[in-house]
Amino acid sequence: MDLDRKLAILADAAKYDASCASSGTDRRDSVGGAGIGSTEGMGICHSYAPDGRCISLLKILLTNHCQYDCLYCVNRSSSNVARARFSVEEVVRLTLDFYRRNTIEGLFLSSGIIKSPDHTMEQVVRVAQTLREVHDFRGYIHLKTIPDASDELLRRAGRYADRLSINVEMPTEAGLKQLAPEKDTSAIHRSMGRLRLHIDEAREARASAGGSTGGSTVGSTGEAPIRVIPGAAPRPARPPRFAPAGQSTQMIVGADDSDDRSILRSSAALYGRFRMRRVYYSAFSPIPDAARALPLKAPPLVREHRLYQADWLMRFYGFDHEEIVDDGTGLLRLDVDPKHAWALAHPERFPVDLNQAPRELLLRVPGLGVGSVDRLIAARRLRRVRAEDLRHMKLPLRRVLPFVIVDGHRPGAAPPAPTRASGAADAGTGTGVVGGVVAGAPTQLGLFG
Repeated sequence: MDLDRKLAILADAAKYDASCASSGTDRRDSVGGAGIGSTEGMGICHSYAPDGRCISLLKILLTNHCQYDCLYCVNRSSSNVARARFSVEEVVRLTLDFYRRNTIEGLFLSSGIIKSPDHTMEQVVRVAQTLREVHDFRGYIHLKTIPDASDELLRRAGRYADRLSINVEMPTEAGLKQLAPEKDTSAIHRSMGRLRLHIDEAREARASAGGSTGGSTVGSTGEAPIRVIPGAAPRPARPPRFAPAGQSTQMIVGADDSDDRSILRSSAALYGRFRMRRVYYSAFSPIPDAARALPLKAPPLVREHRLYQADWLMRFYGFDHEEIVDDGTGLLRLDVDPKHAWALAHPERFPVDLNQAPRELLLRVPGLGVGSVDRLIAARRLRRVRAEDLRHMKLPLRRVLPFVIVDGHRPGAAPPAPTRASGAADAGTGTGVVGGVVAGAPTQLGLFG
């Protein structure tokens, strides 16, 4: 099979994995003629990092052959799809060729499980090692790790990759047993725990050696060069970074009957136990020759969007996962964002005085982001904030004003709170009333084209 055909098959097979944003890693470049690639810059953009940068990654599988038969996976062993497999050298060559053409900034590499977890992981690590050590590649590398791979292979992977990830797949252990009985939640969590331990150990080693835990690094693996100066006191080399962009994971939403409350509970546990950099949510997409245990259609894509918004509230706005979905349905409202829904459900907390309220309460006002709250706090140290100041700060006044008190403005009646019966989107159909207008049913968009 020629390389173009392999690329077509294995790039298409990788499109269901959403966890490929490149953020939080070291800054590296090839200025001065050293190496090739960088973790910055812009090419043909395919995804956005959390800090807003547009990034592009070569996103492929090493192979879509797999010995597992996960019902939700298009590459499962019983699936009737075209199969292909790259060699290590082919992935290296593709990565370098695409980078030289300025079409990518890095590599996202995953794989089906072939022969054994260790055999597969060893092949994946060899790609990253060859890029770093042979070609001095300084671009971004994200490796999908295999849960049952040996600890030594995980250590090697973290030495060469910017980010490592292990997909938890289903929000609950029961869901994983139902749809992927060959996979083990305990094994996944053990690997996540090992990765966290290695990341923490590397951070502590660098701190004790006097190195920074952030900023730029020199060399393909983050090691500082050793320079011998006659008469100078010896200086220990900084320990190498271990996966400086941390670890991430992904959950499939809508393949089983897990509600949003259980999904957010699982995410909160992953953030707390393993210090995940990100949890990604991927709305289930119907696949060819699907098993009968799977739903016939995808969930509304807005549900995935609401979960990301709720995830943001947990990570940056001080919300507990239990209070985000605090009604009897277990589902996030689809007609309004989670923060707005929380505010409507707690009228006793509003209106908030922008000149008096503490930061943690300001963060709960609909329409106020972290940056907006920081600007407000800085402004009110100088003088009292007035209503016209909000307009100069370019805040979304229609969202903010019904929930706040500020000099020159006091809200009238409480903001209308549509009920689920009349105004909330139905979780099954995605329809609802938004501001008196019937909203159409959101549809699952294709990931490419």
